[in-house]
Amino acid sequence: MTASASFRDPLRVVAIADADSFVKWSASLLDTVPGIRRHLLIVRTPLTVSPSQQRAALAGTSFGEAGVTRIGFDELDGWLGGHRPDVVVLAGRGPFVRLVARRIDRMRRRPVVVSGLPGMSIPAQRGALEYRRESDLLVLHSHREERAFAELGRRIGVVTPTALATLPFARPDSAGIARADGSTHAGSAGHRTASGAVGHGSTRAFSAGAVALADRPAPRVLGTDLVFAAQALVPAERHDRAALAQVLRQAAEADPTRRVVVKLRSRPGEAETHLERDAYADLLGMRPANLVFSHQPMATALESAEGLVTVSSTAIVEAIARDVPVIALDMFGVSKPLLNTVFVGSGLLGGAEEVIGRRFRHPHPQWLRDNYFHRAAESTWWEQVEQLVVLRREGGLRARPVPIGRGGALHAAWHRASVLGAEDRTLAGRVALGIGSPLVRGIVALRQARGRAAEDTWADAGTDYTLEPTPHRDPIRR
Repeated sequence: MTASASFRDPLRVVAIADADSFVKWSASLLDTVPGIRRHLLIVRTPLTVSPSQQRAALAGTSFGEAGVTRIGFDELDGWLGGHRPDVVVLAGRGPFVRLVARRIDRMRRRPVVVSGLPGMSIPAQRGALEYRRESDLLVLHSHREERAFAELGRRIGVVTPTALATLPFARPDSAGIARADGSTHAGSAGHRTASGAVGHGSTRAFSAGAVALADRPAPRVLGTDLVFAAQALVPAERHDRAALAQVLRQAAEADPTRRVVVKLRSRPGEAETHLERDAYADLLGMRPANLVFSHQPMATALESAEGLVTVSSTAIVEAIARDVPVIALDMFGVSKPLLNTVFVGSGLLGGAEEVIGRRFRHPHPQWLRDNYFHRAAESTWWEQVEQLVVLRREGGLRARPVPIGRGGALHAAWHRASVLGAEDRTLAGRVALGIGSPLVRGIVALRQARGRAAEDTWADAGTDYTLEPTPHRDPIRR
């Protein structure tokens, strides 16, 4: 990463997050930037990581206890005013980002505001962009995402500058296989897994987008675990989740000498970024001895993996970066609501029989560069942040304040109470929730009905963006 600006003192950069996936993303993102003073603020909301989730999220980063502060939302103004960061990275779901952005608007010395999404973001969703439209910079992680969000912005009239970053979990140094020249490269074509399946060629962390096969490293030592990355949102229906649980059970029974590891994001009583219904821990109450649950960091789980299985988890990117073959499960189809259209053309899609037979595969090289494994030199997000800091200090960067929403103070109180849950102890919040929640449910239902009656871009396989509200039942307020 080449510096685009010279600063007398290290820039002070603070990530503000709450939920597990955003803590992991923001900490890993800042860990890629040398020469800064980094800190992580974890704000208390119903989604806030537990101490054990925090340890898992920060594993492999340089963030120690001194680099992390847990605070209440009402402490935010004082902390930011005292530390006066140059850059703030807002890392949370859309409503959280907008709520914190309103507090940043009150600062006398406003920092550069950066936001982003913690994983693969195809399709680009309208809400994801709307809630982050006031950011000075929106970080995206693939050329495909850049095109999708640009087209979405044109459709809805939102102009938000974007920048490309390498998804932190796709870094070649995290996989320990970077080349001396700083790039990475493809491995031997026809790499064979322990199960005997032949993939499309070992990628060897294809983040550089190289195509040469020369100077190949030795093949990765194969593990024996089938690691399943569980997701809260997909599949959504109980019968589908039960069917997937049965496939995992059958995979374990097919070879009792090898484990099937269900990698979970939370323990009972802990929250996740998204609300999980019909948890696999419940669906797999009766299971073979070699079908086990794990709460360890994904990077640790992949160390002993023969292959990874998931519907659409960003864990696939982590696995590819470590030369672990994968199956992107298509037993429920391929569609935007399943969040797996990104894998069309990748060569990674497979069904239940492939999972049971452990027939993992590697991605097509042509798919990689457009999807999260671009050249490192193309990730210029930090250079753009530095330029924005210079502009801000010179008075040339216009602030992008969050406008007052329809409903004024009542809407603001509802928004705060929805995000903070029990952490909001205001009377206005309780009143606003009682009045506003039914109205919001009605508005969302009306918008979804309009989408079904009109273009319904969630069902349009020809685009990488959506215009209607998400079909997933996923409340902020739990």
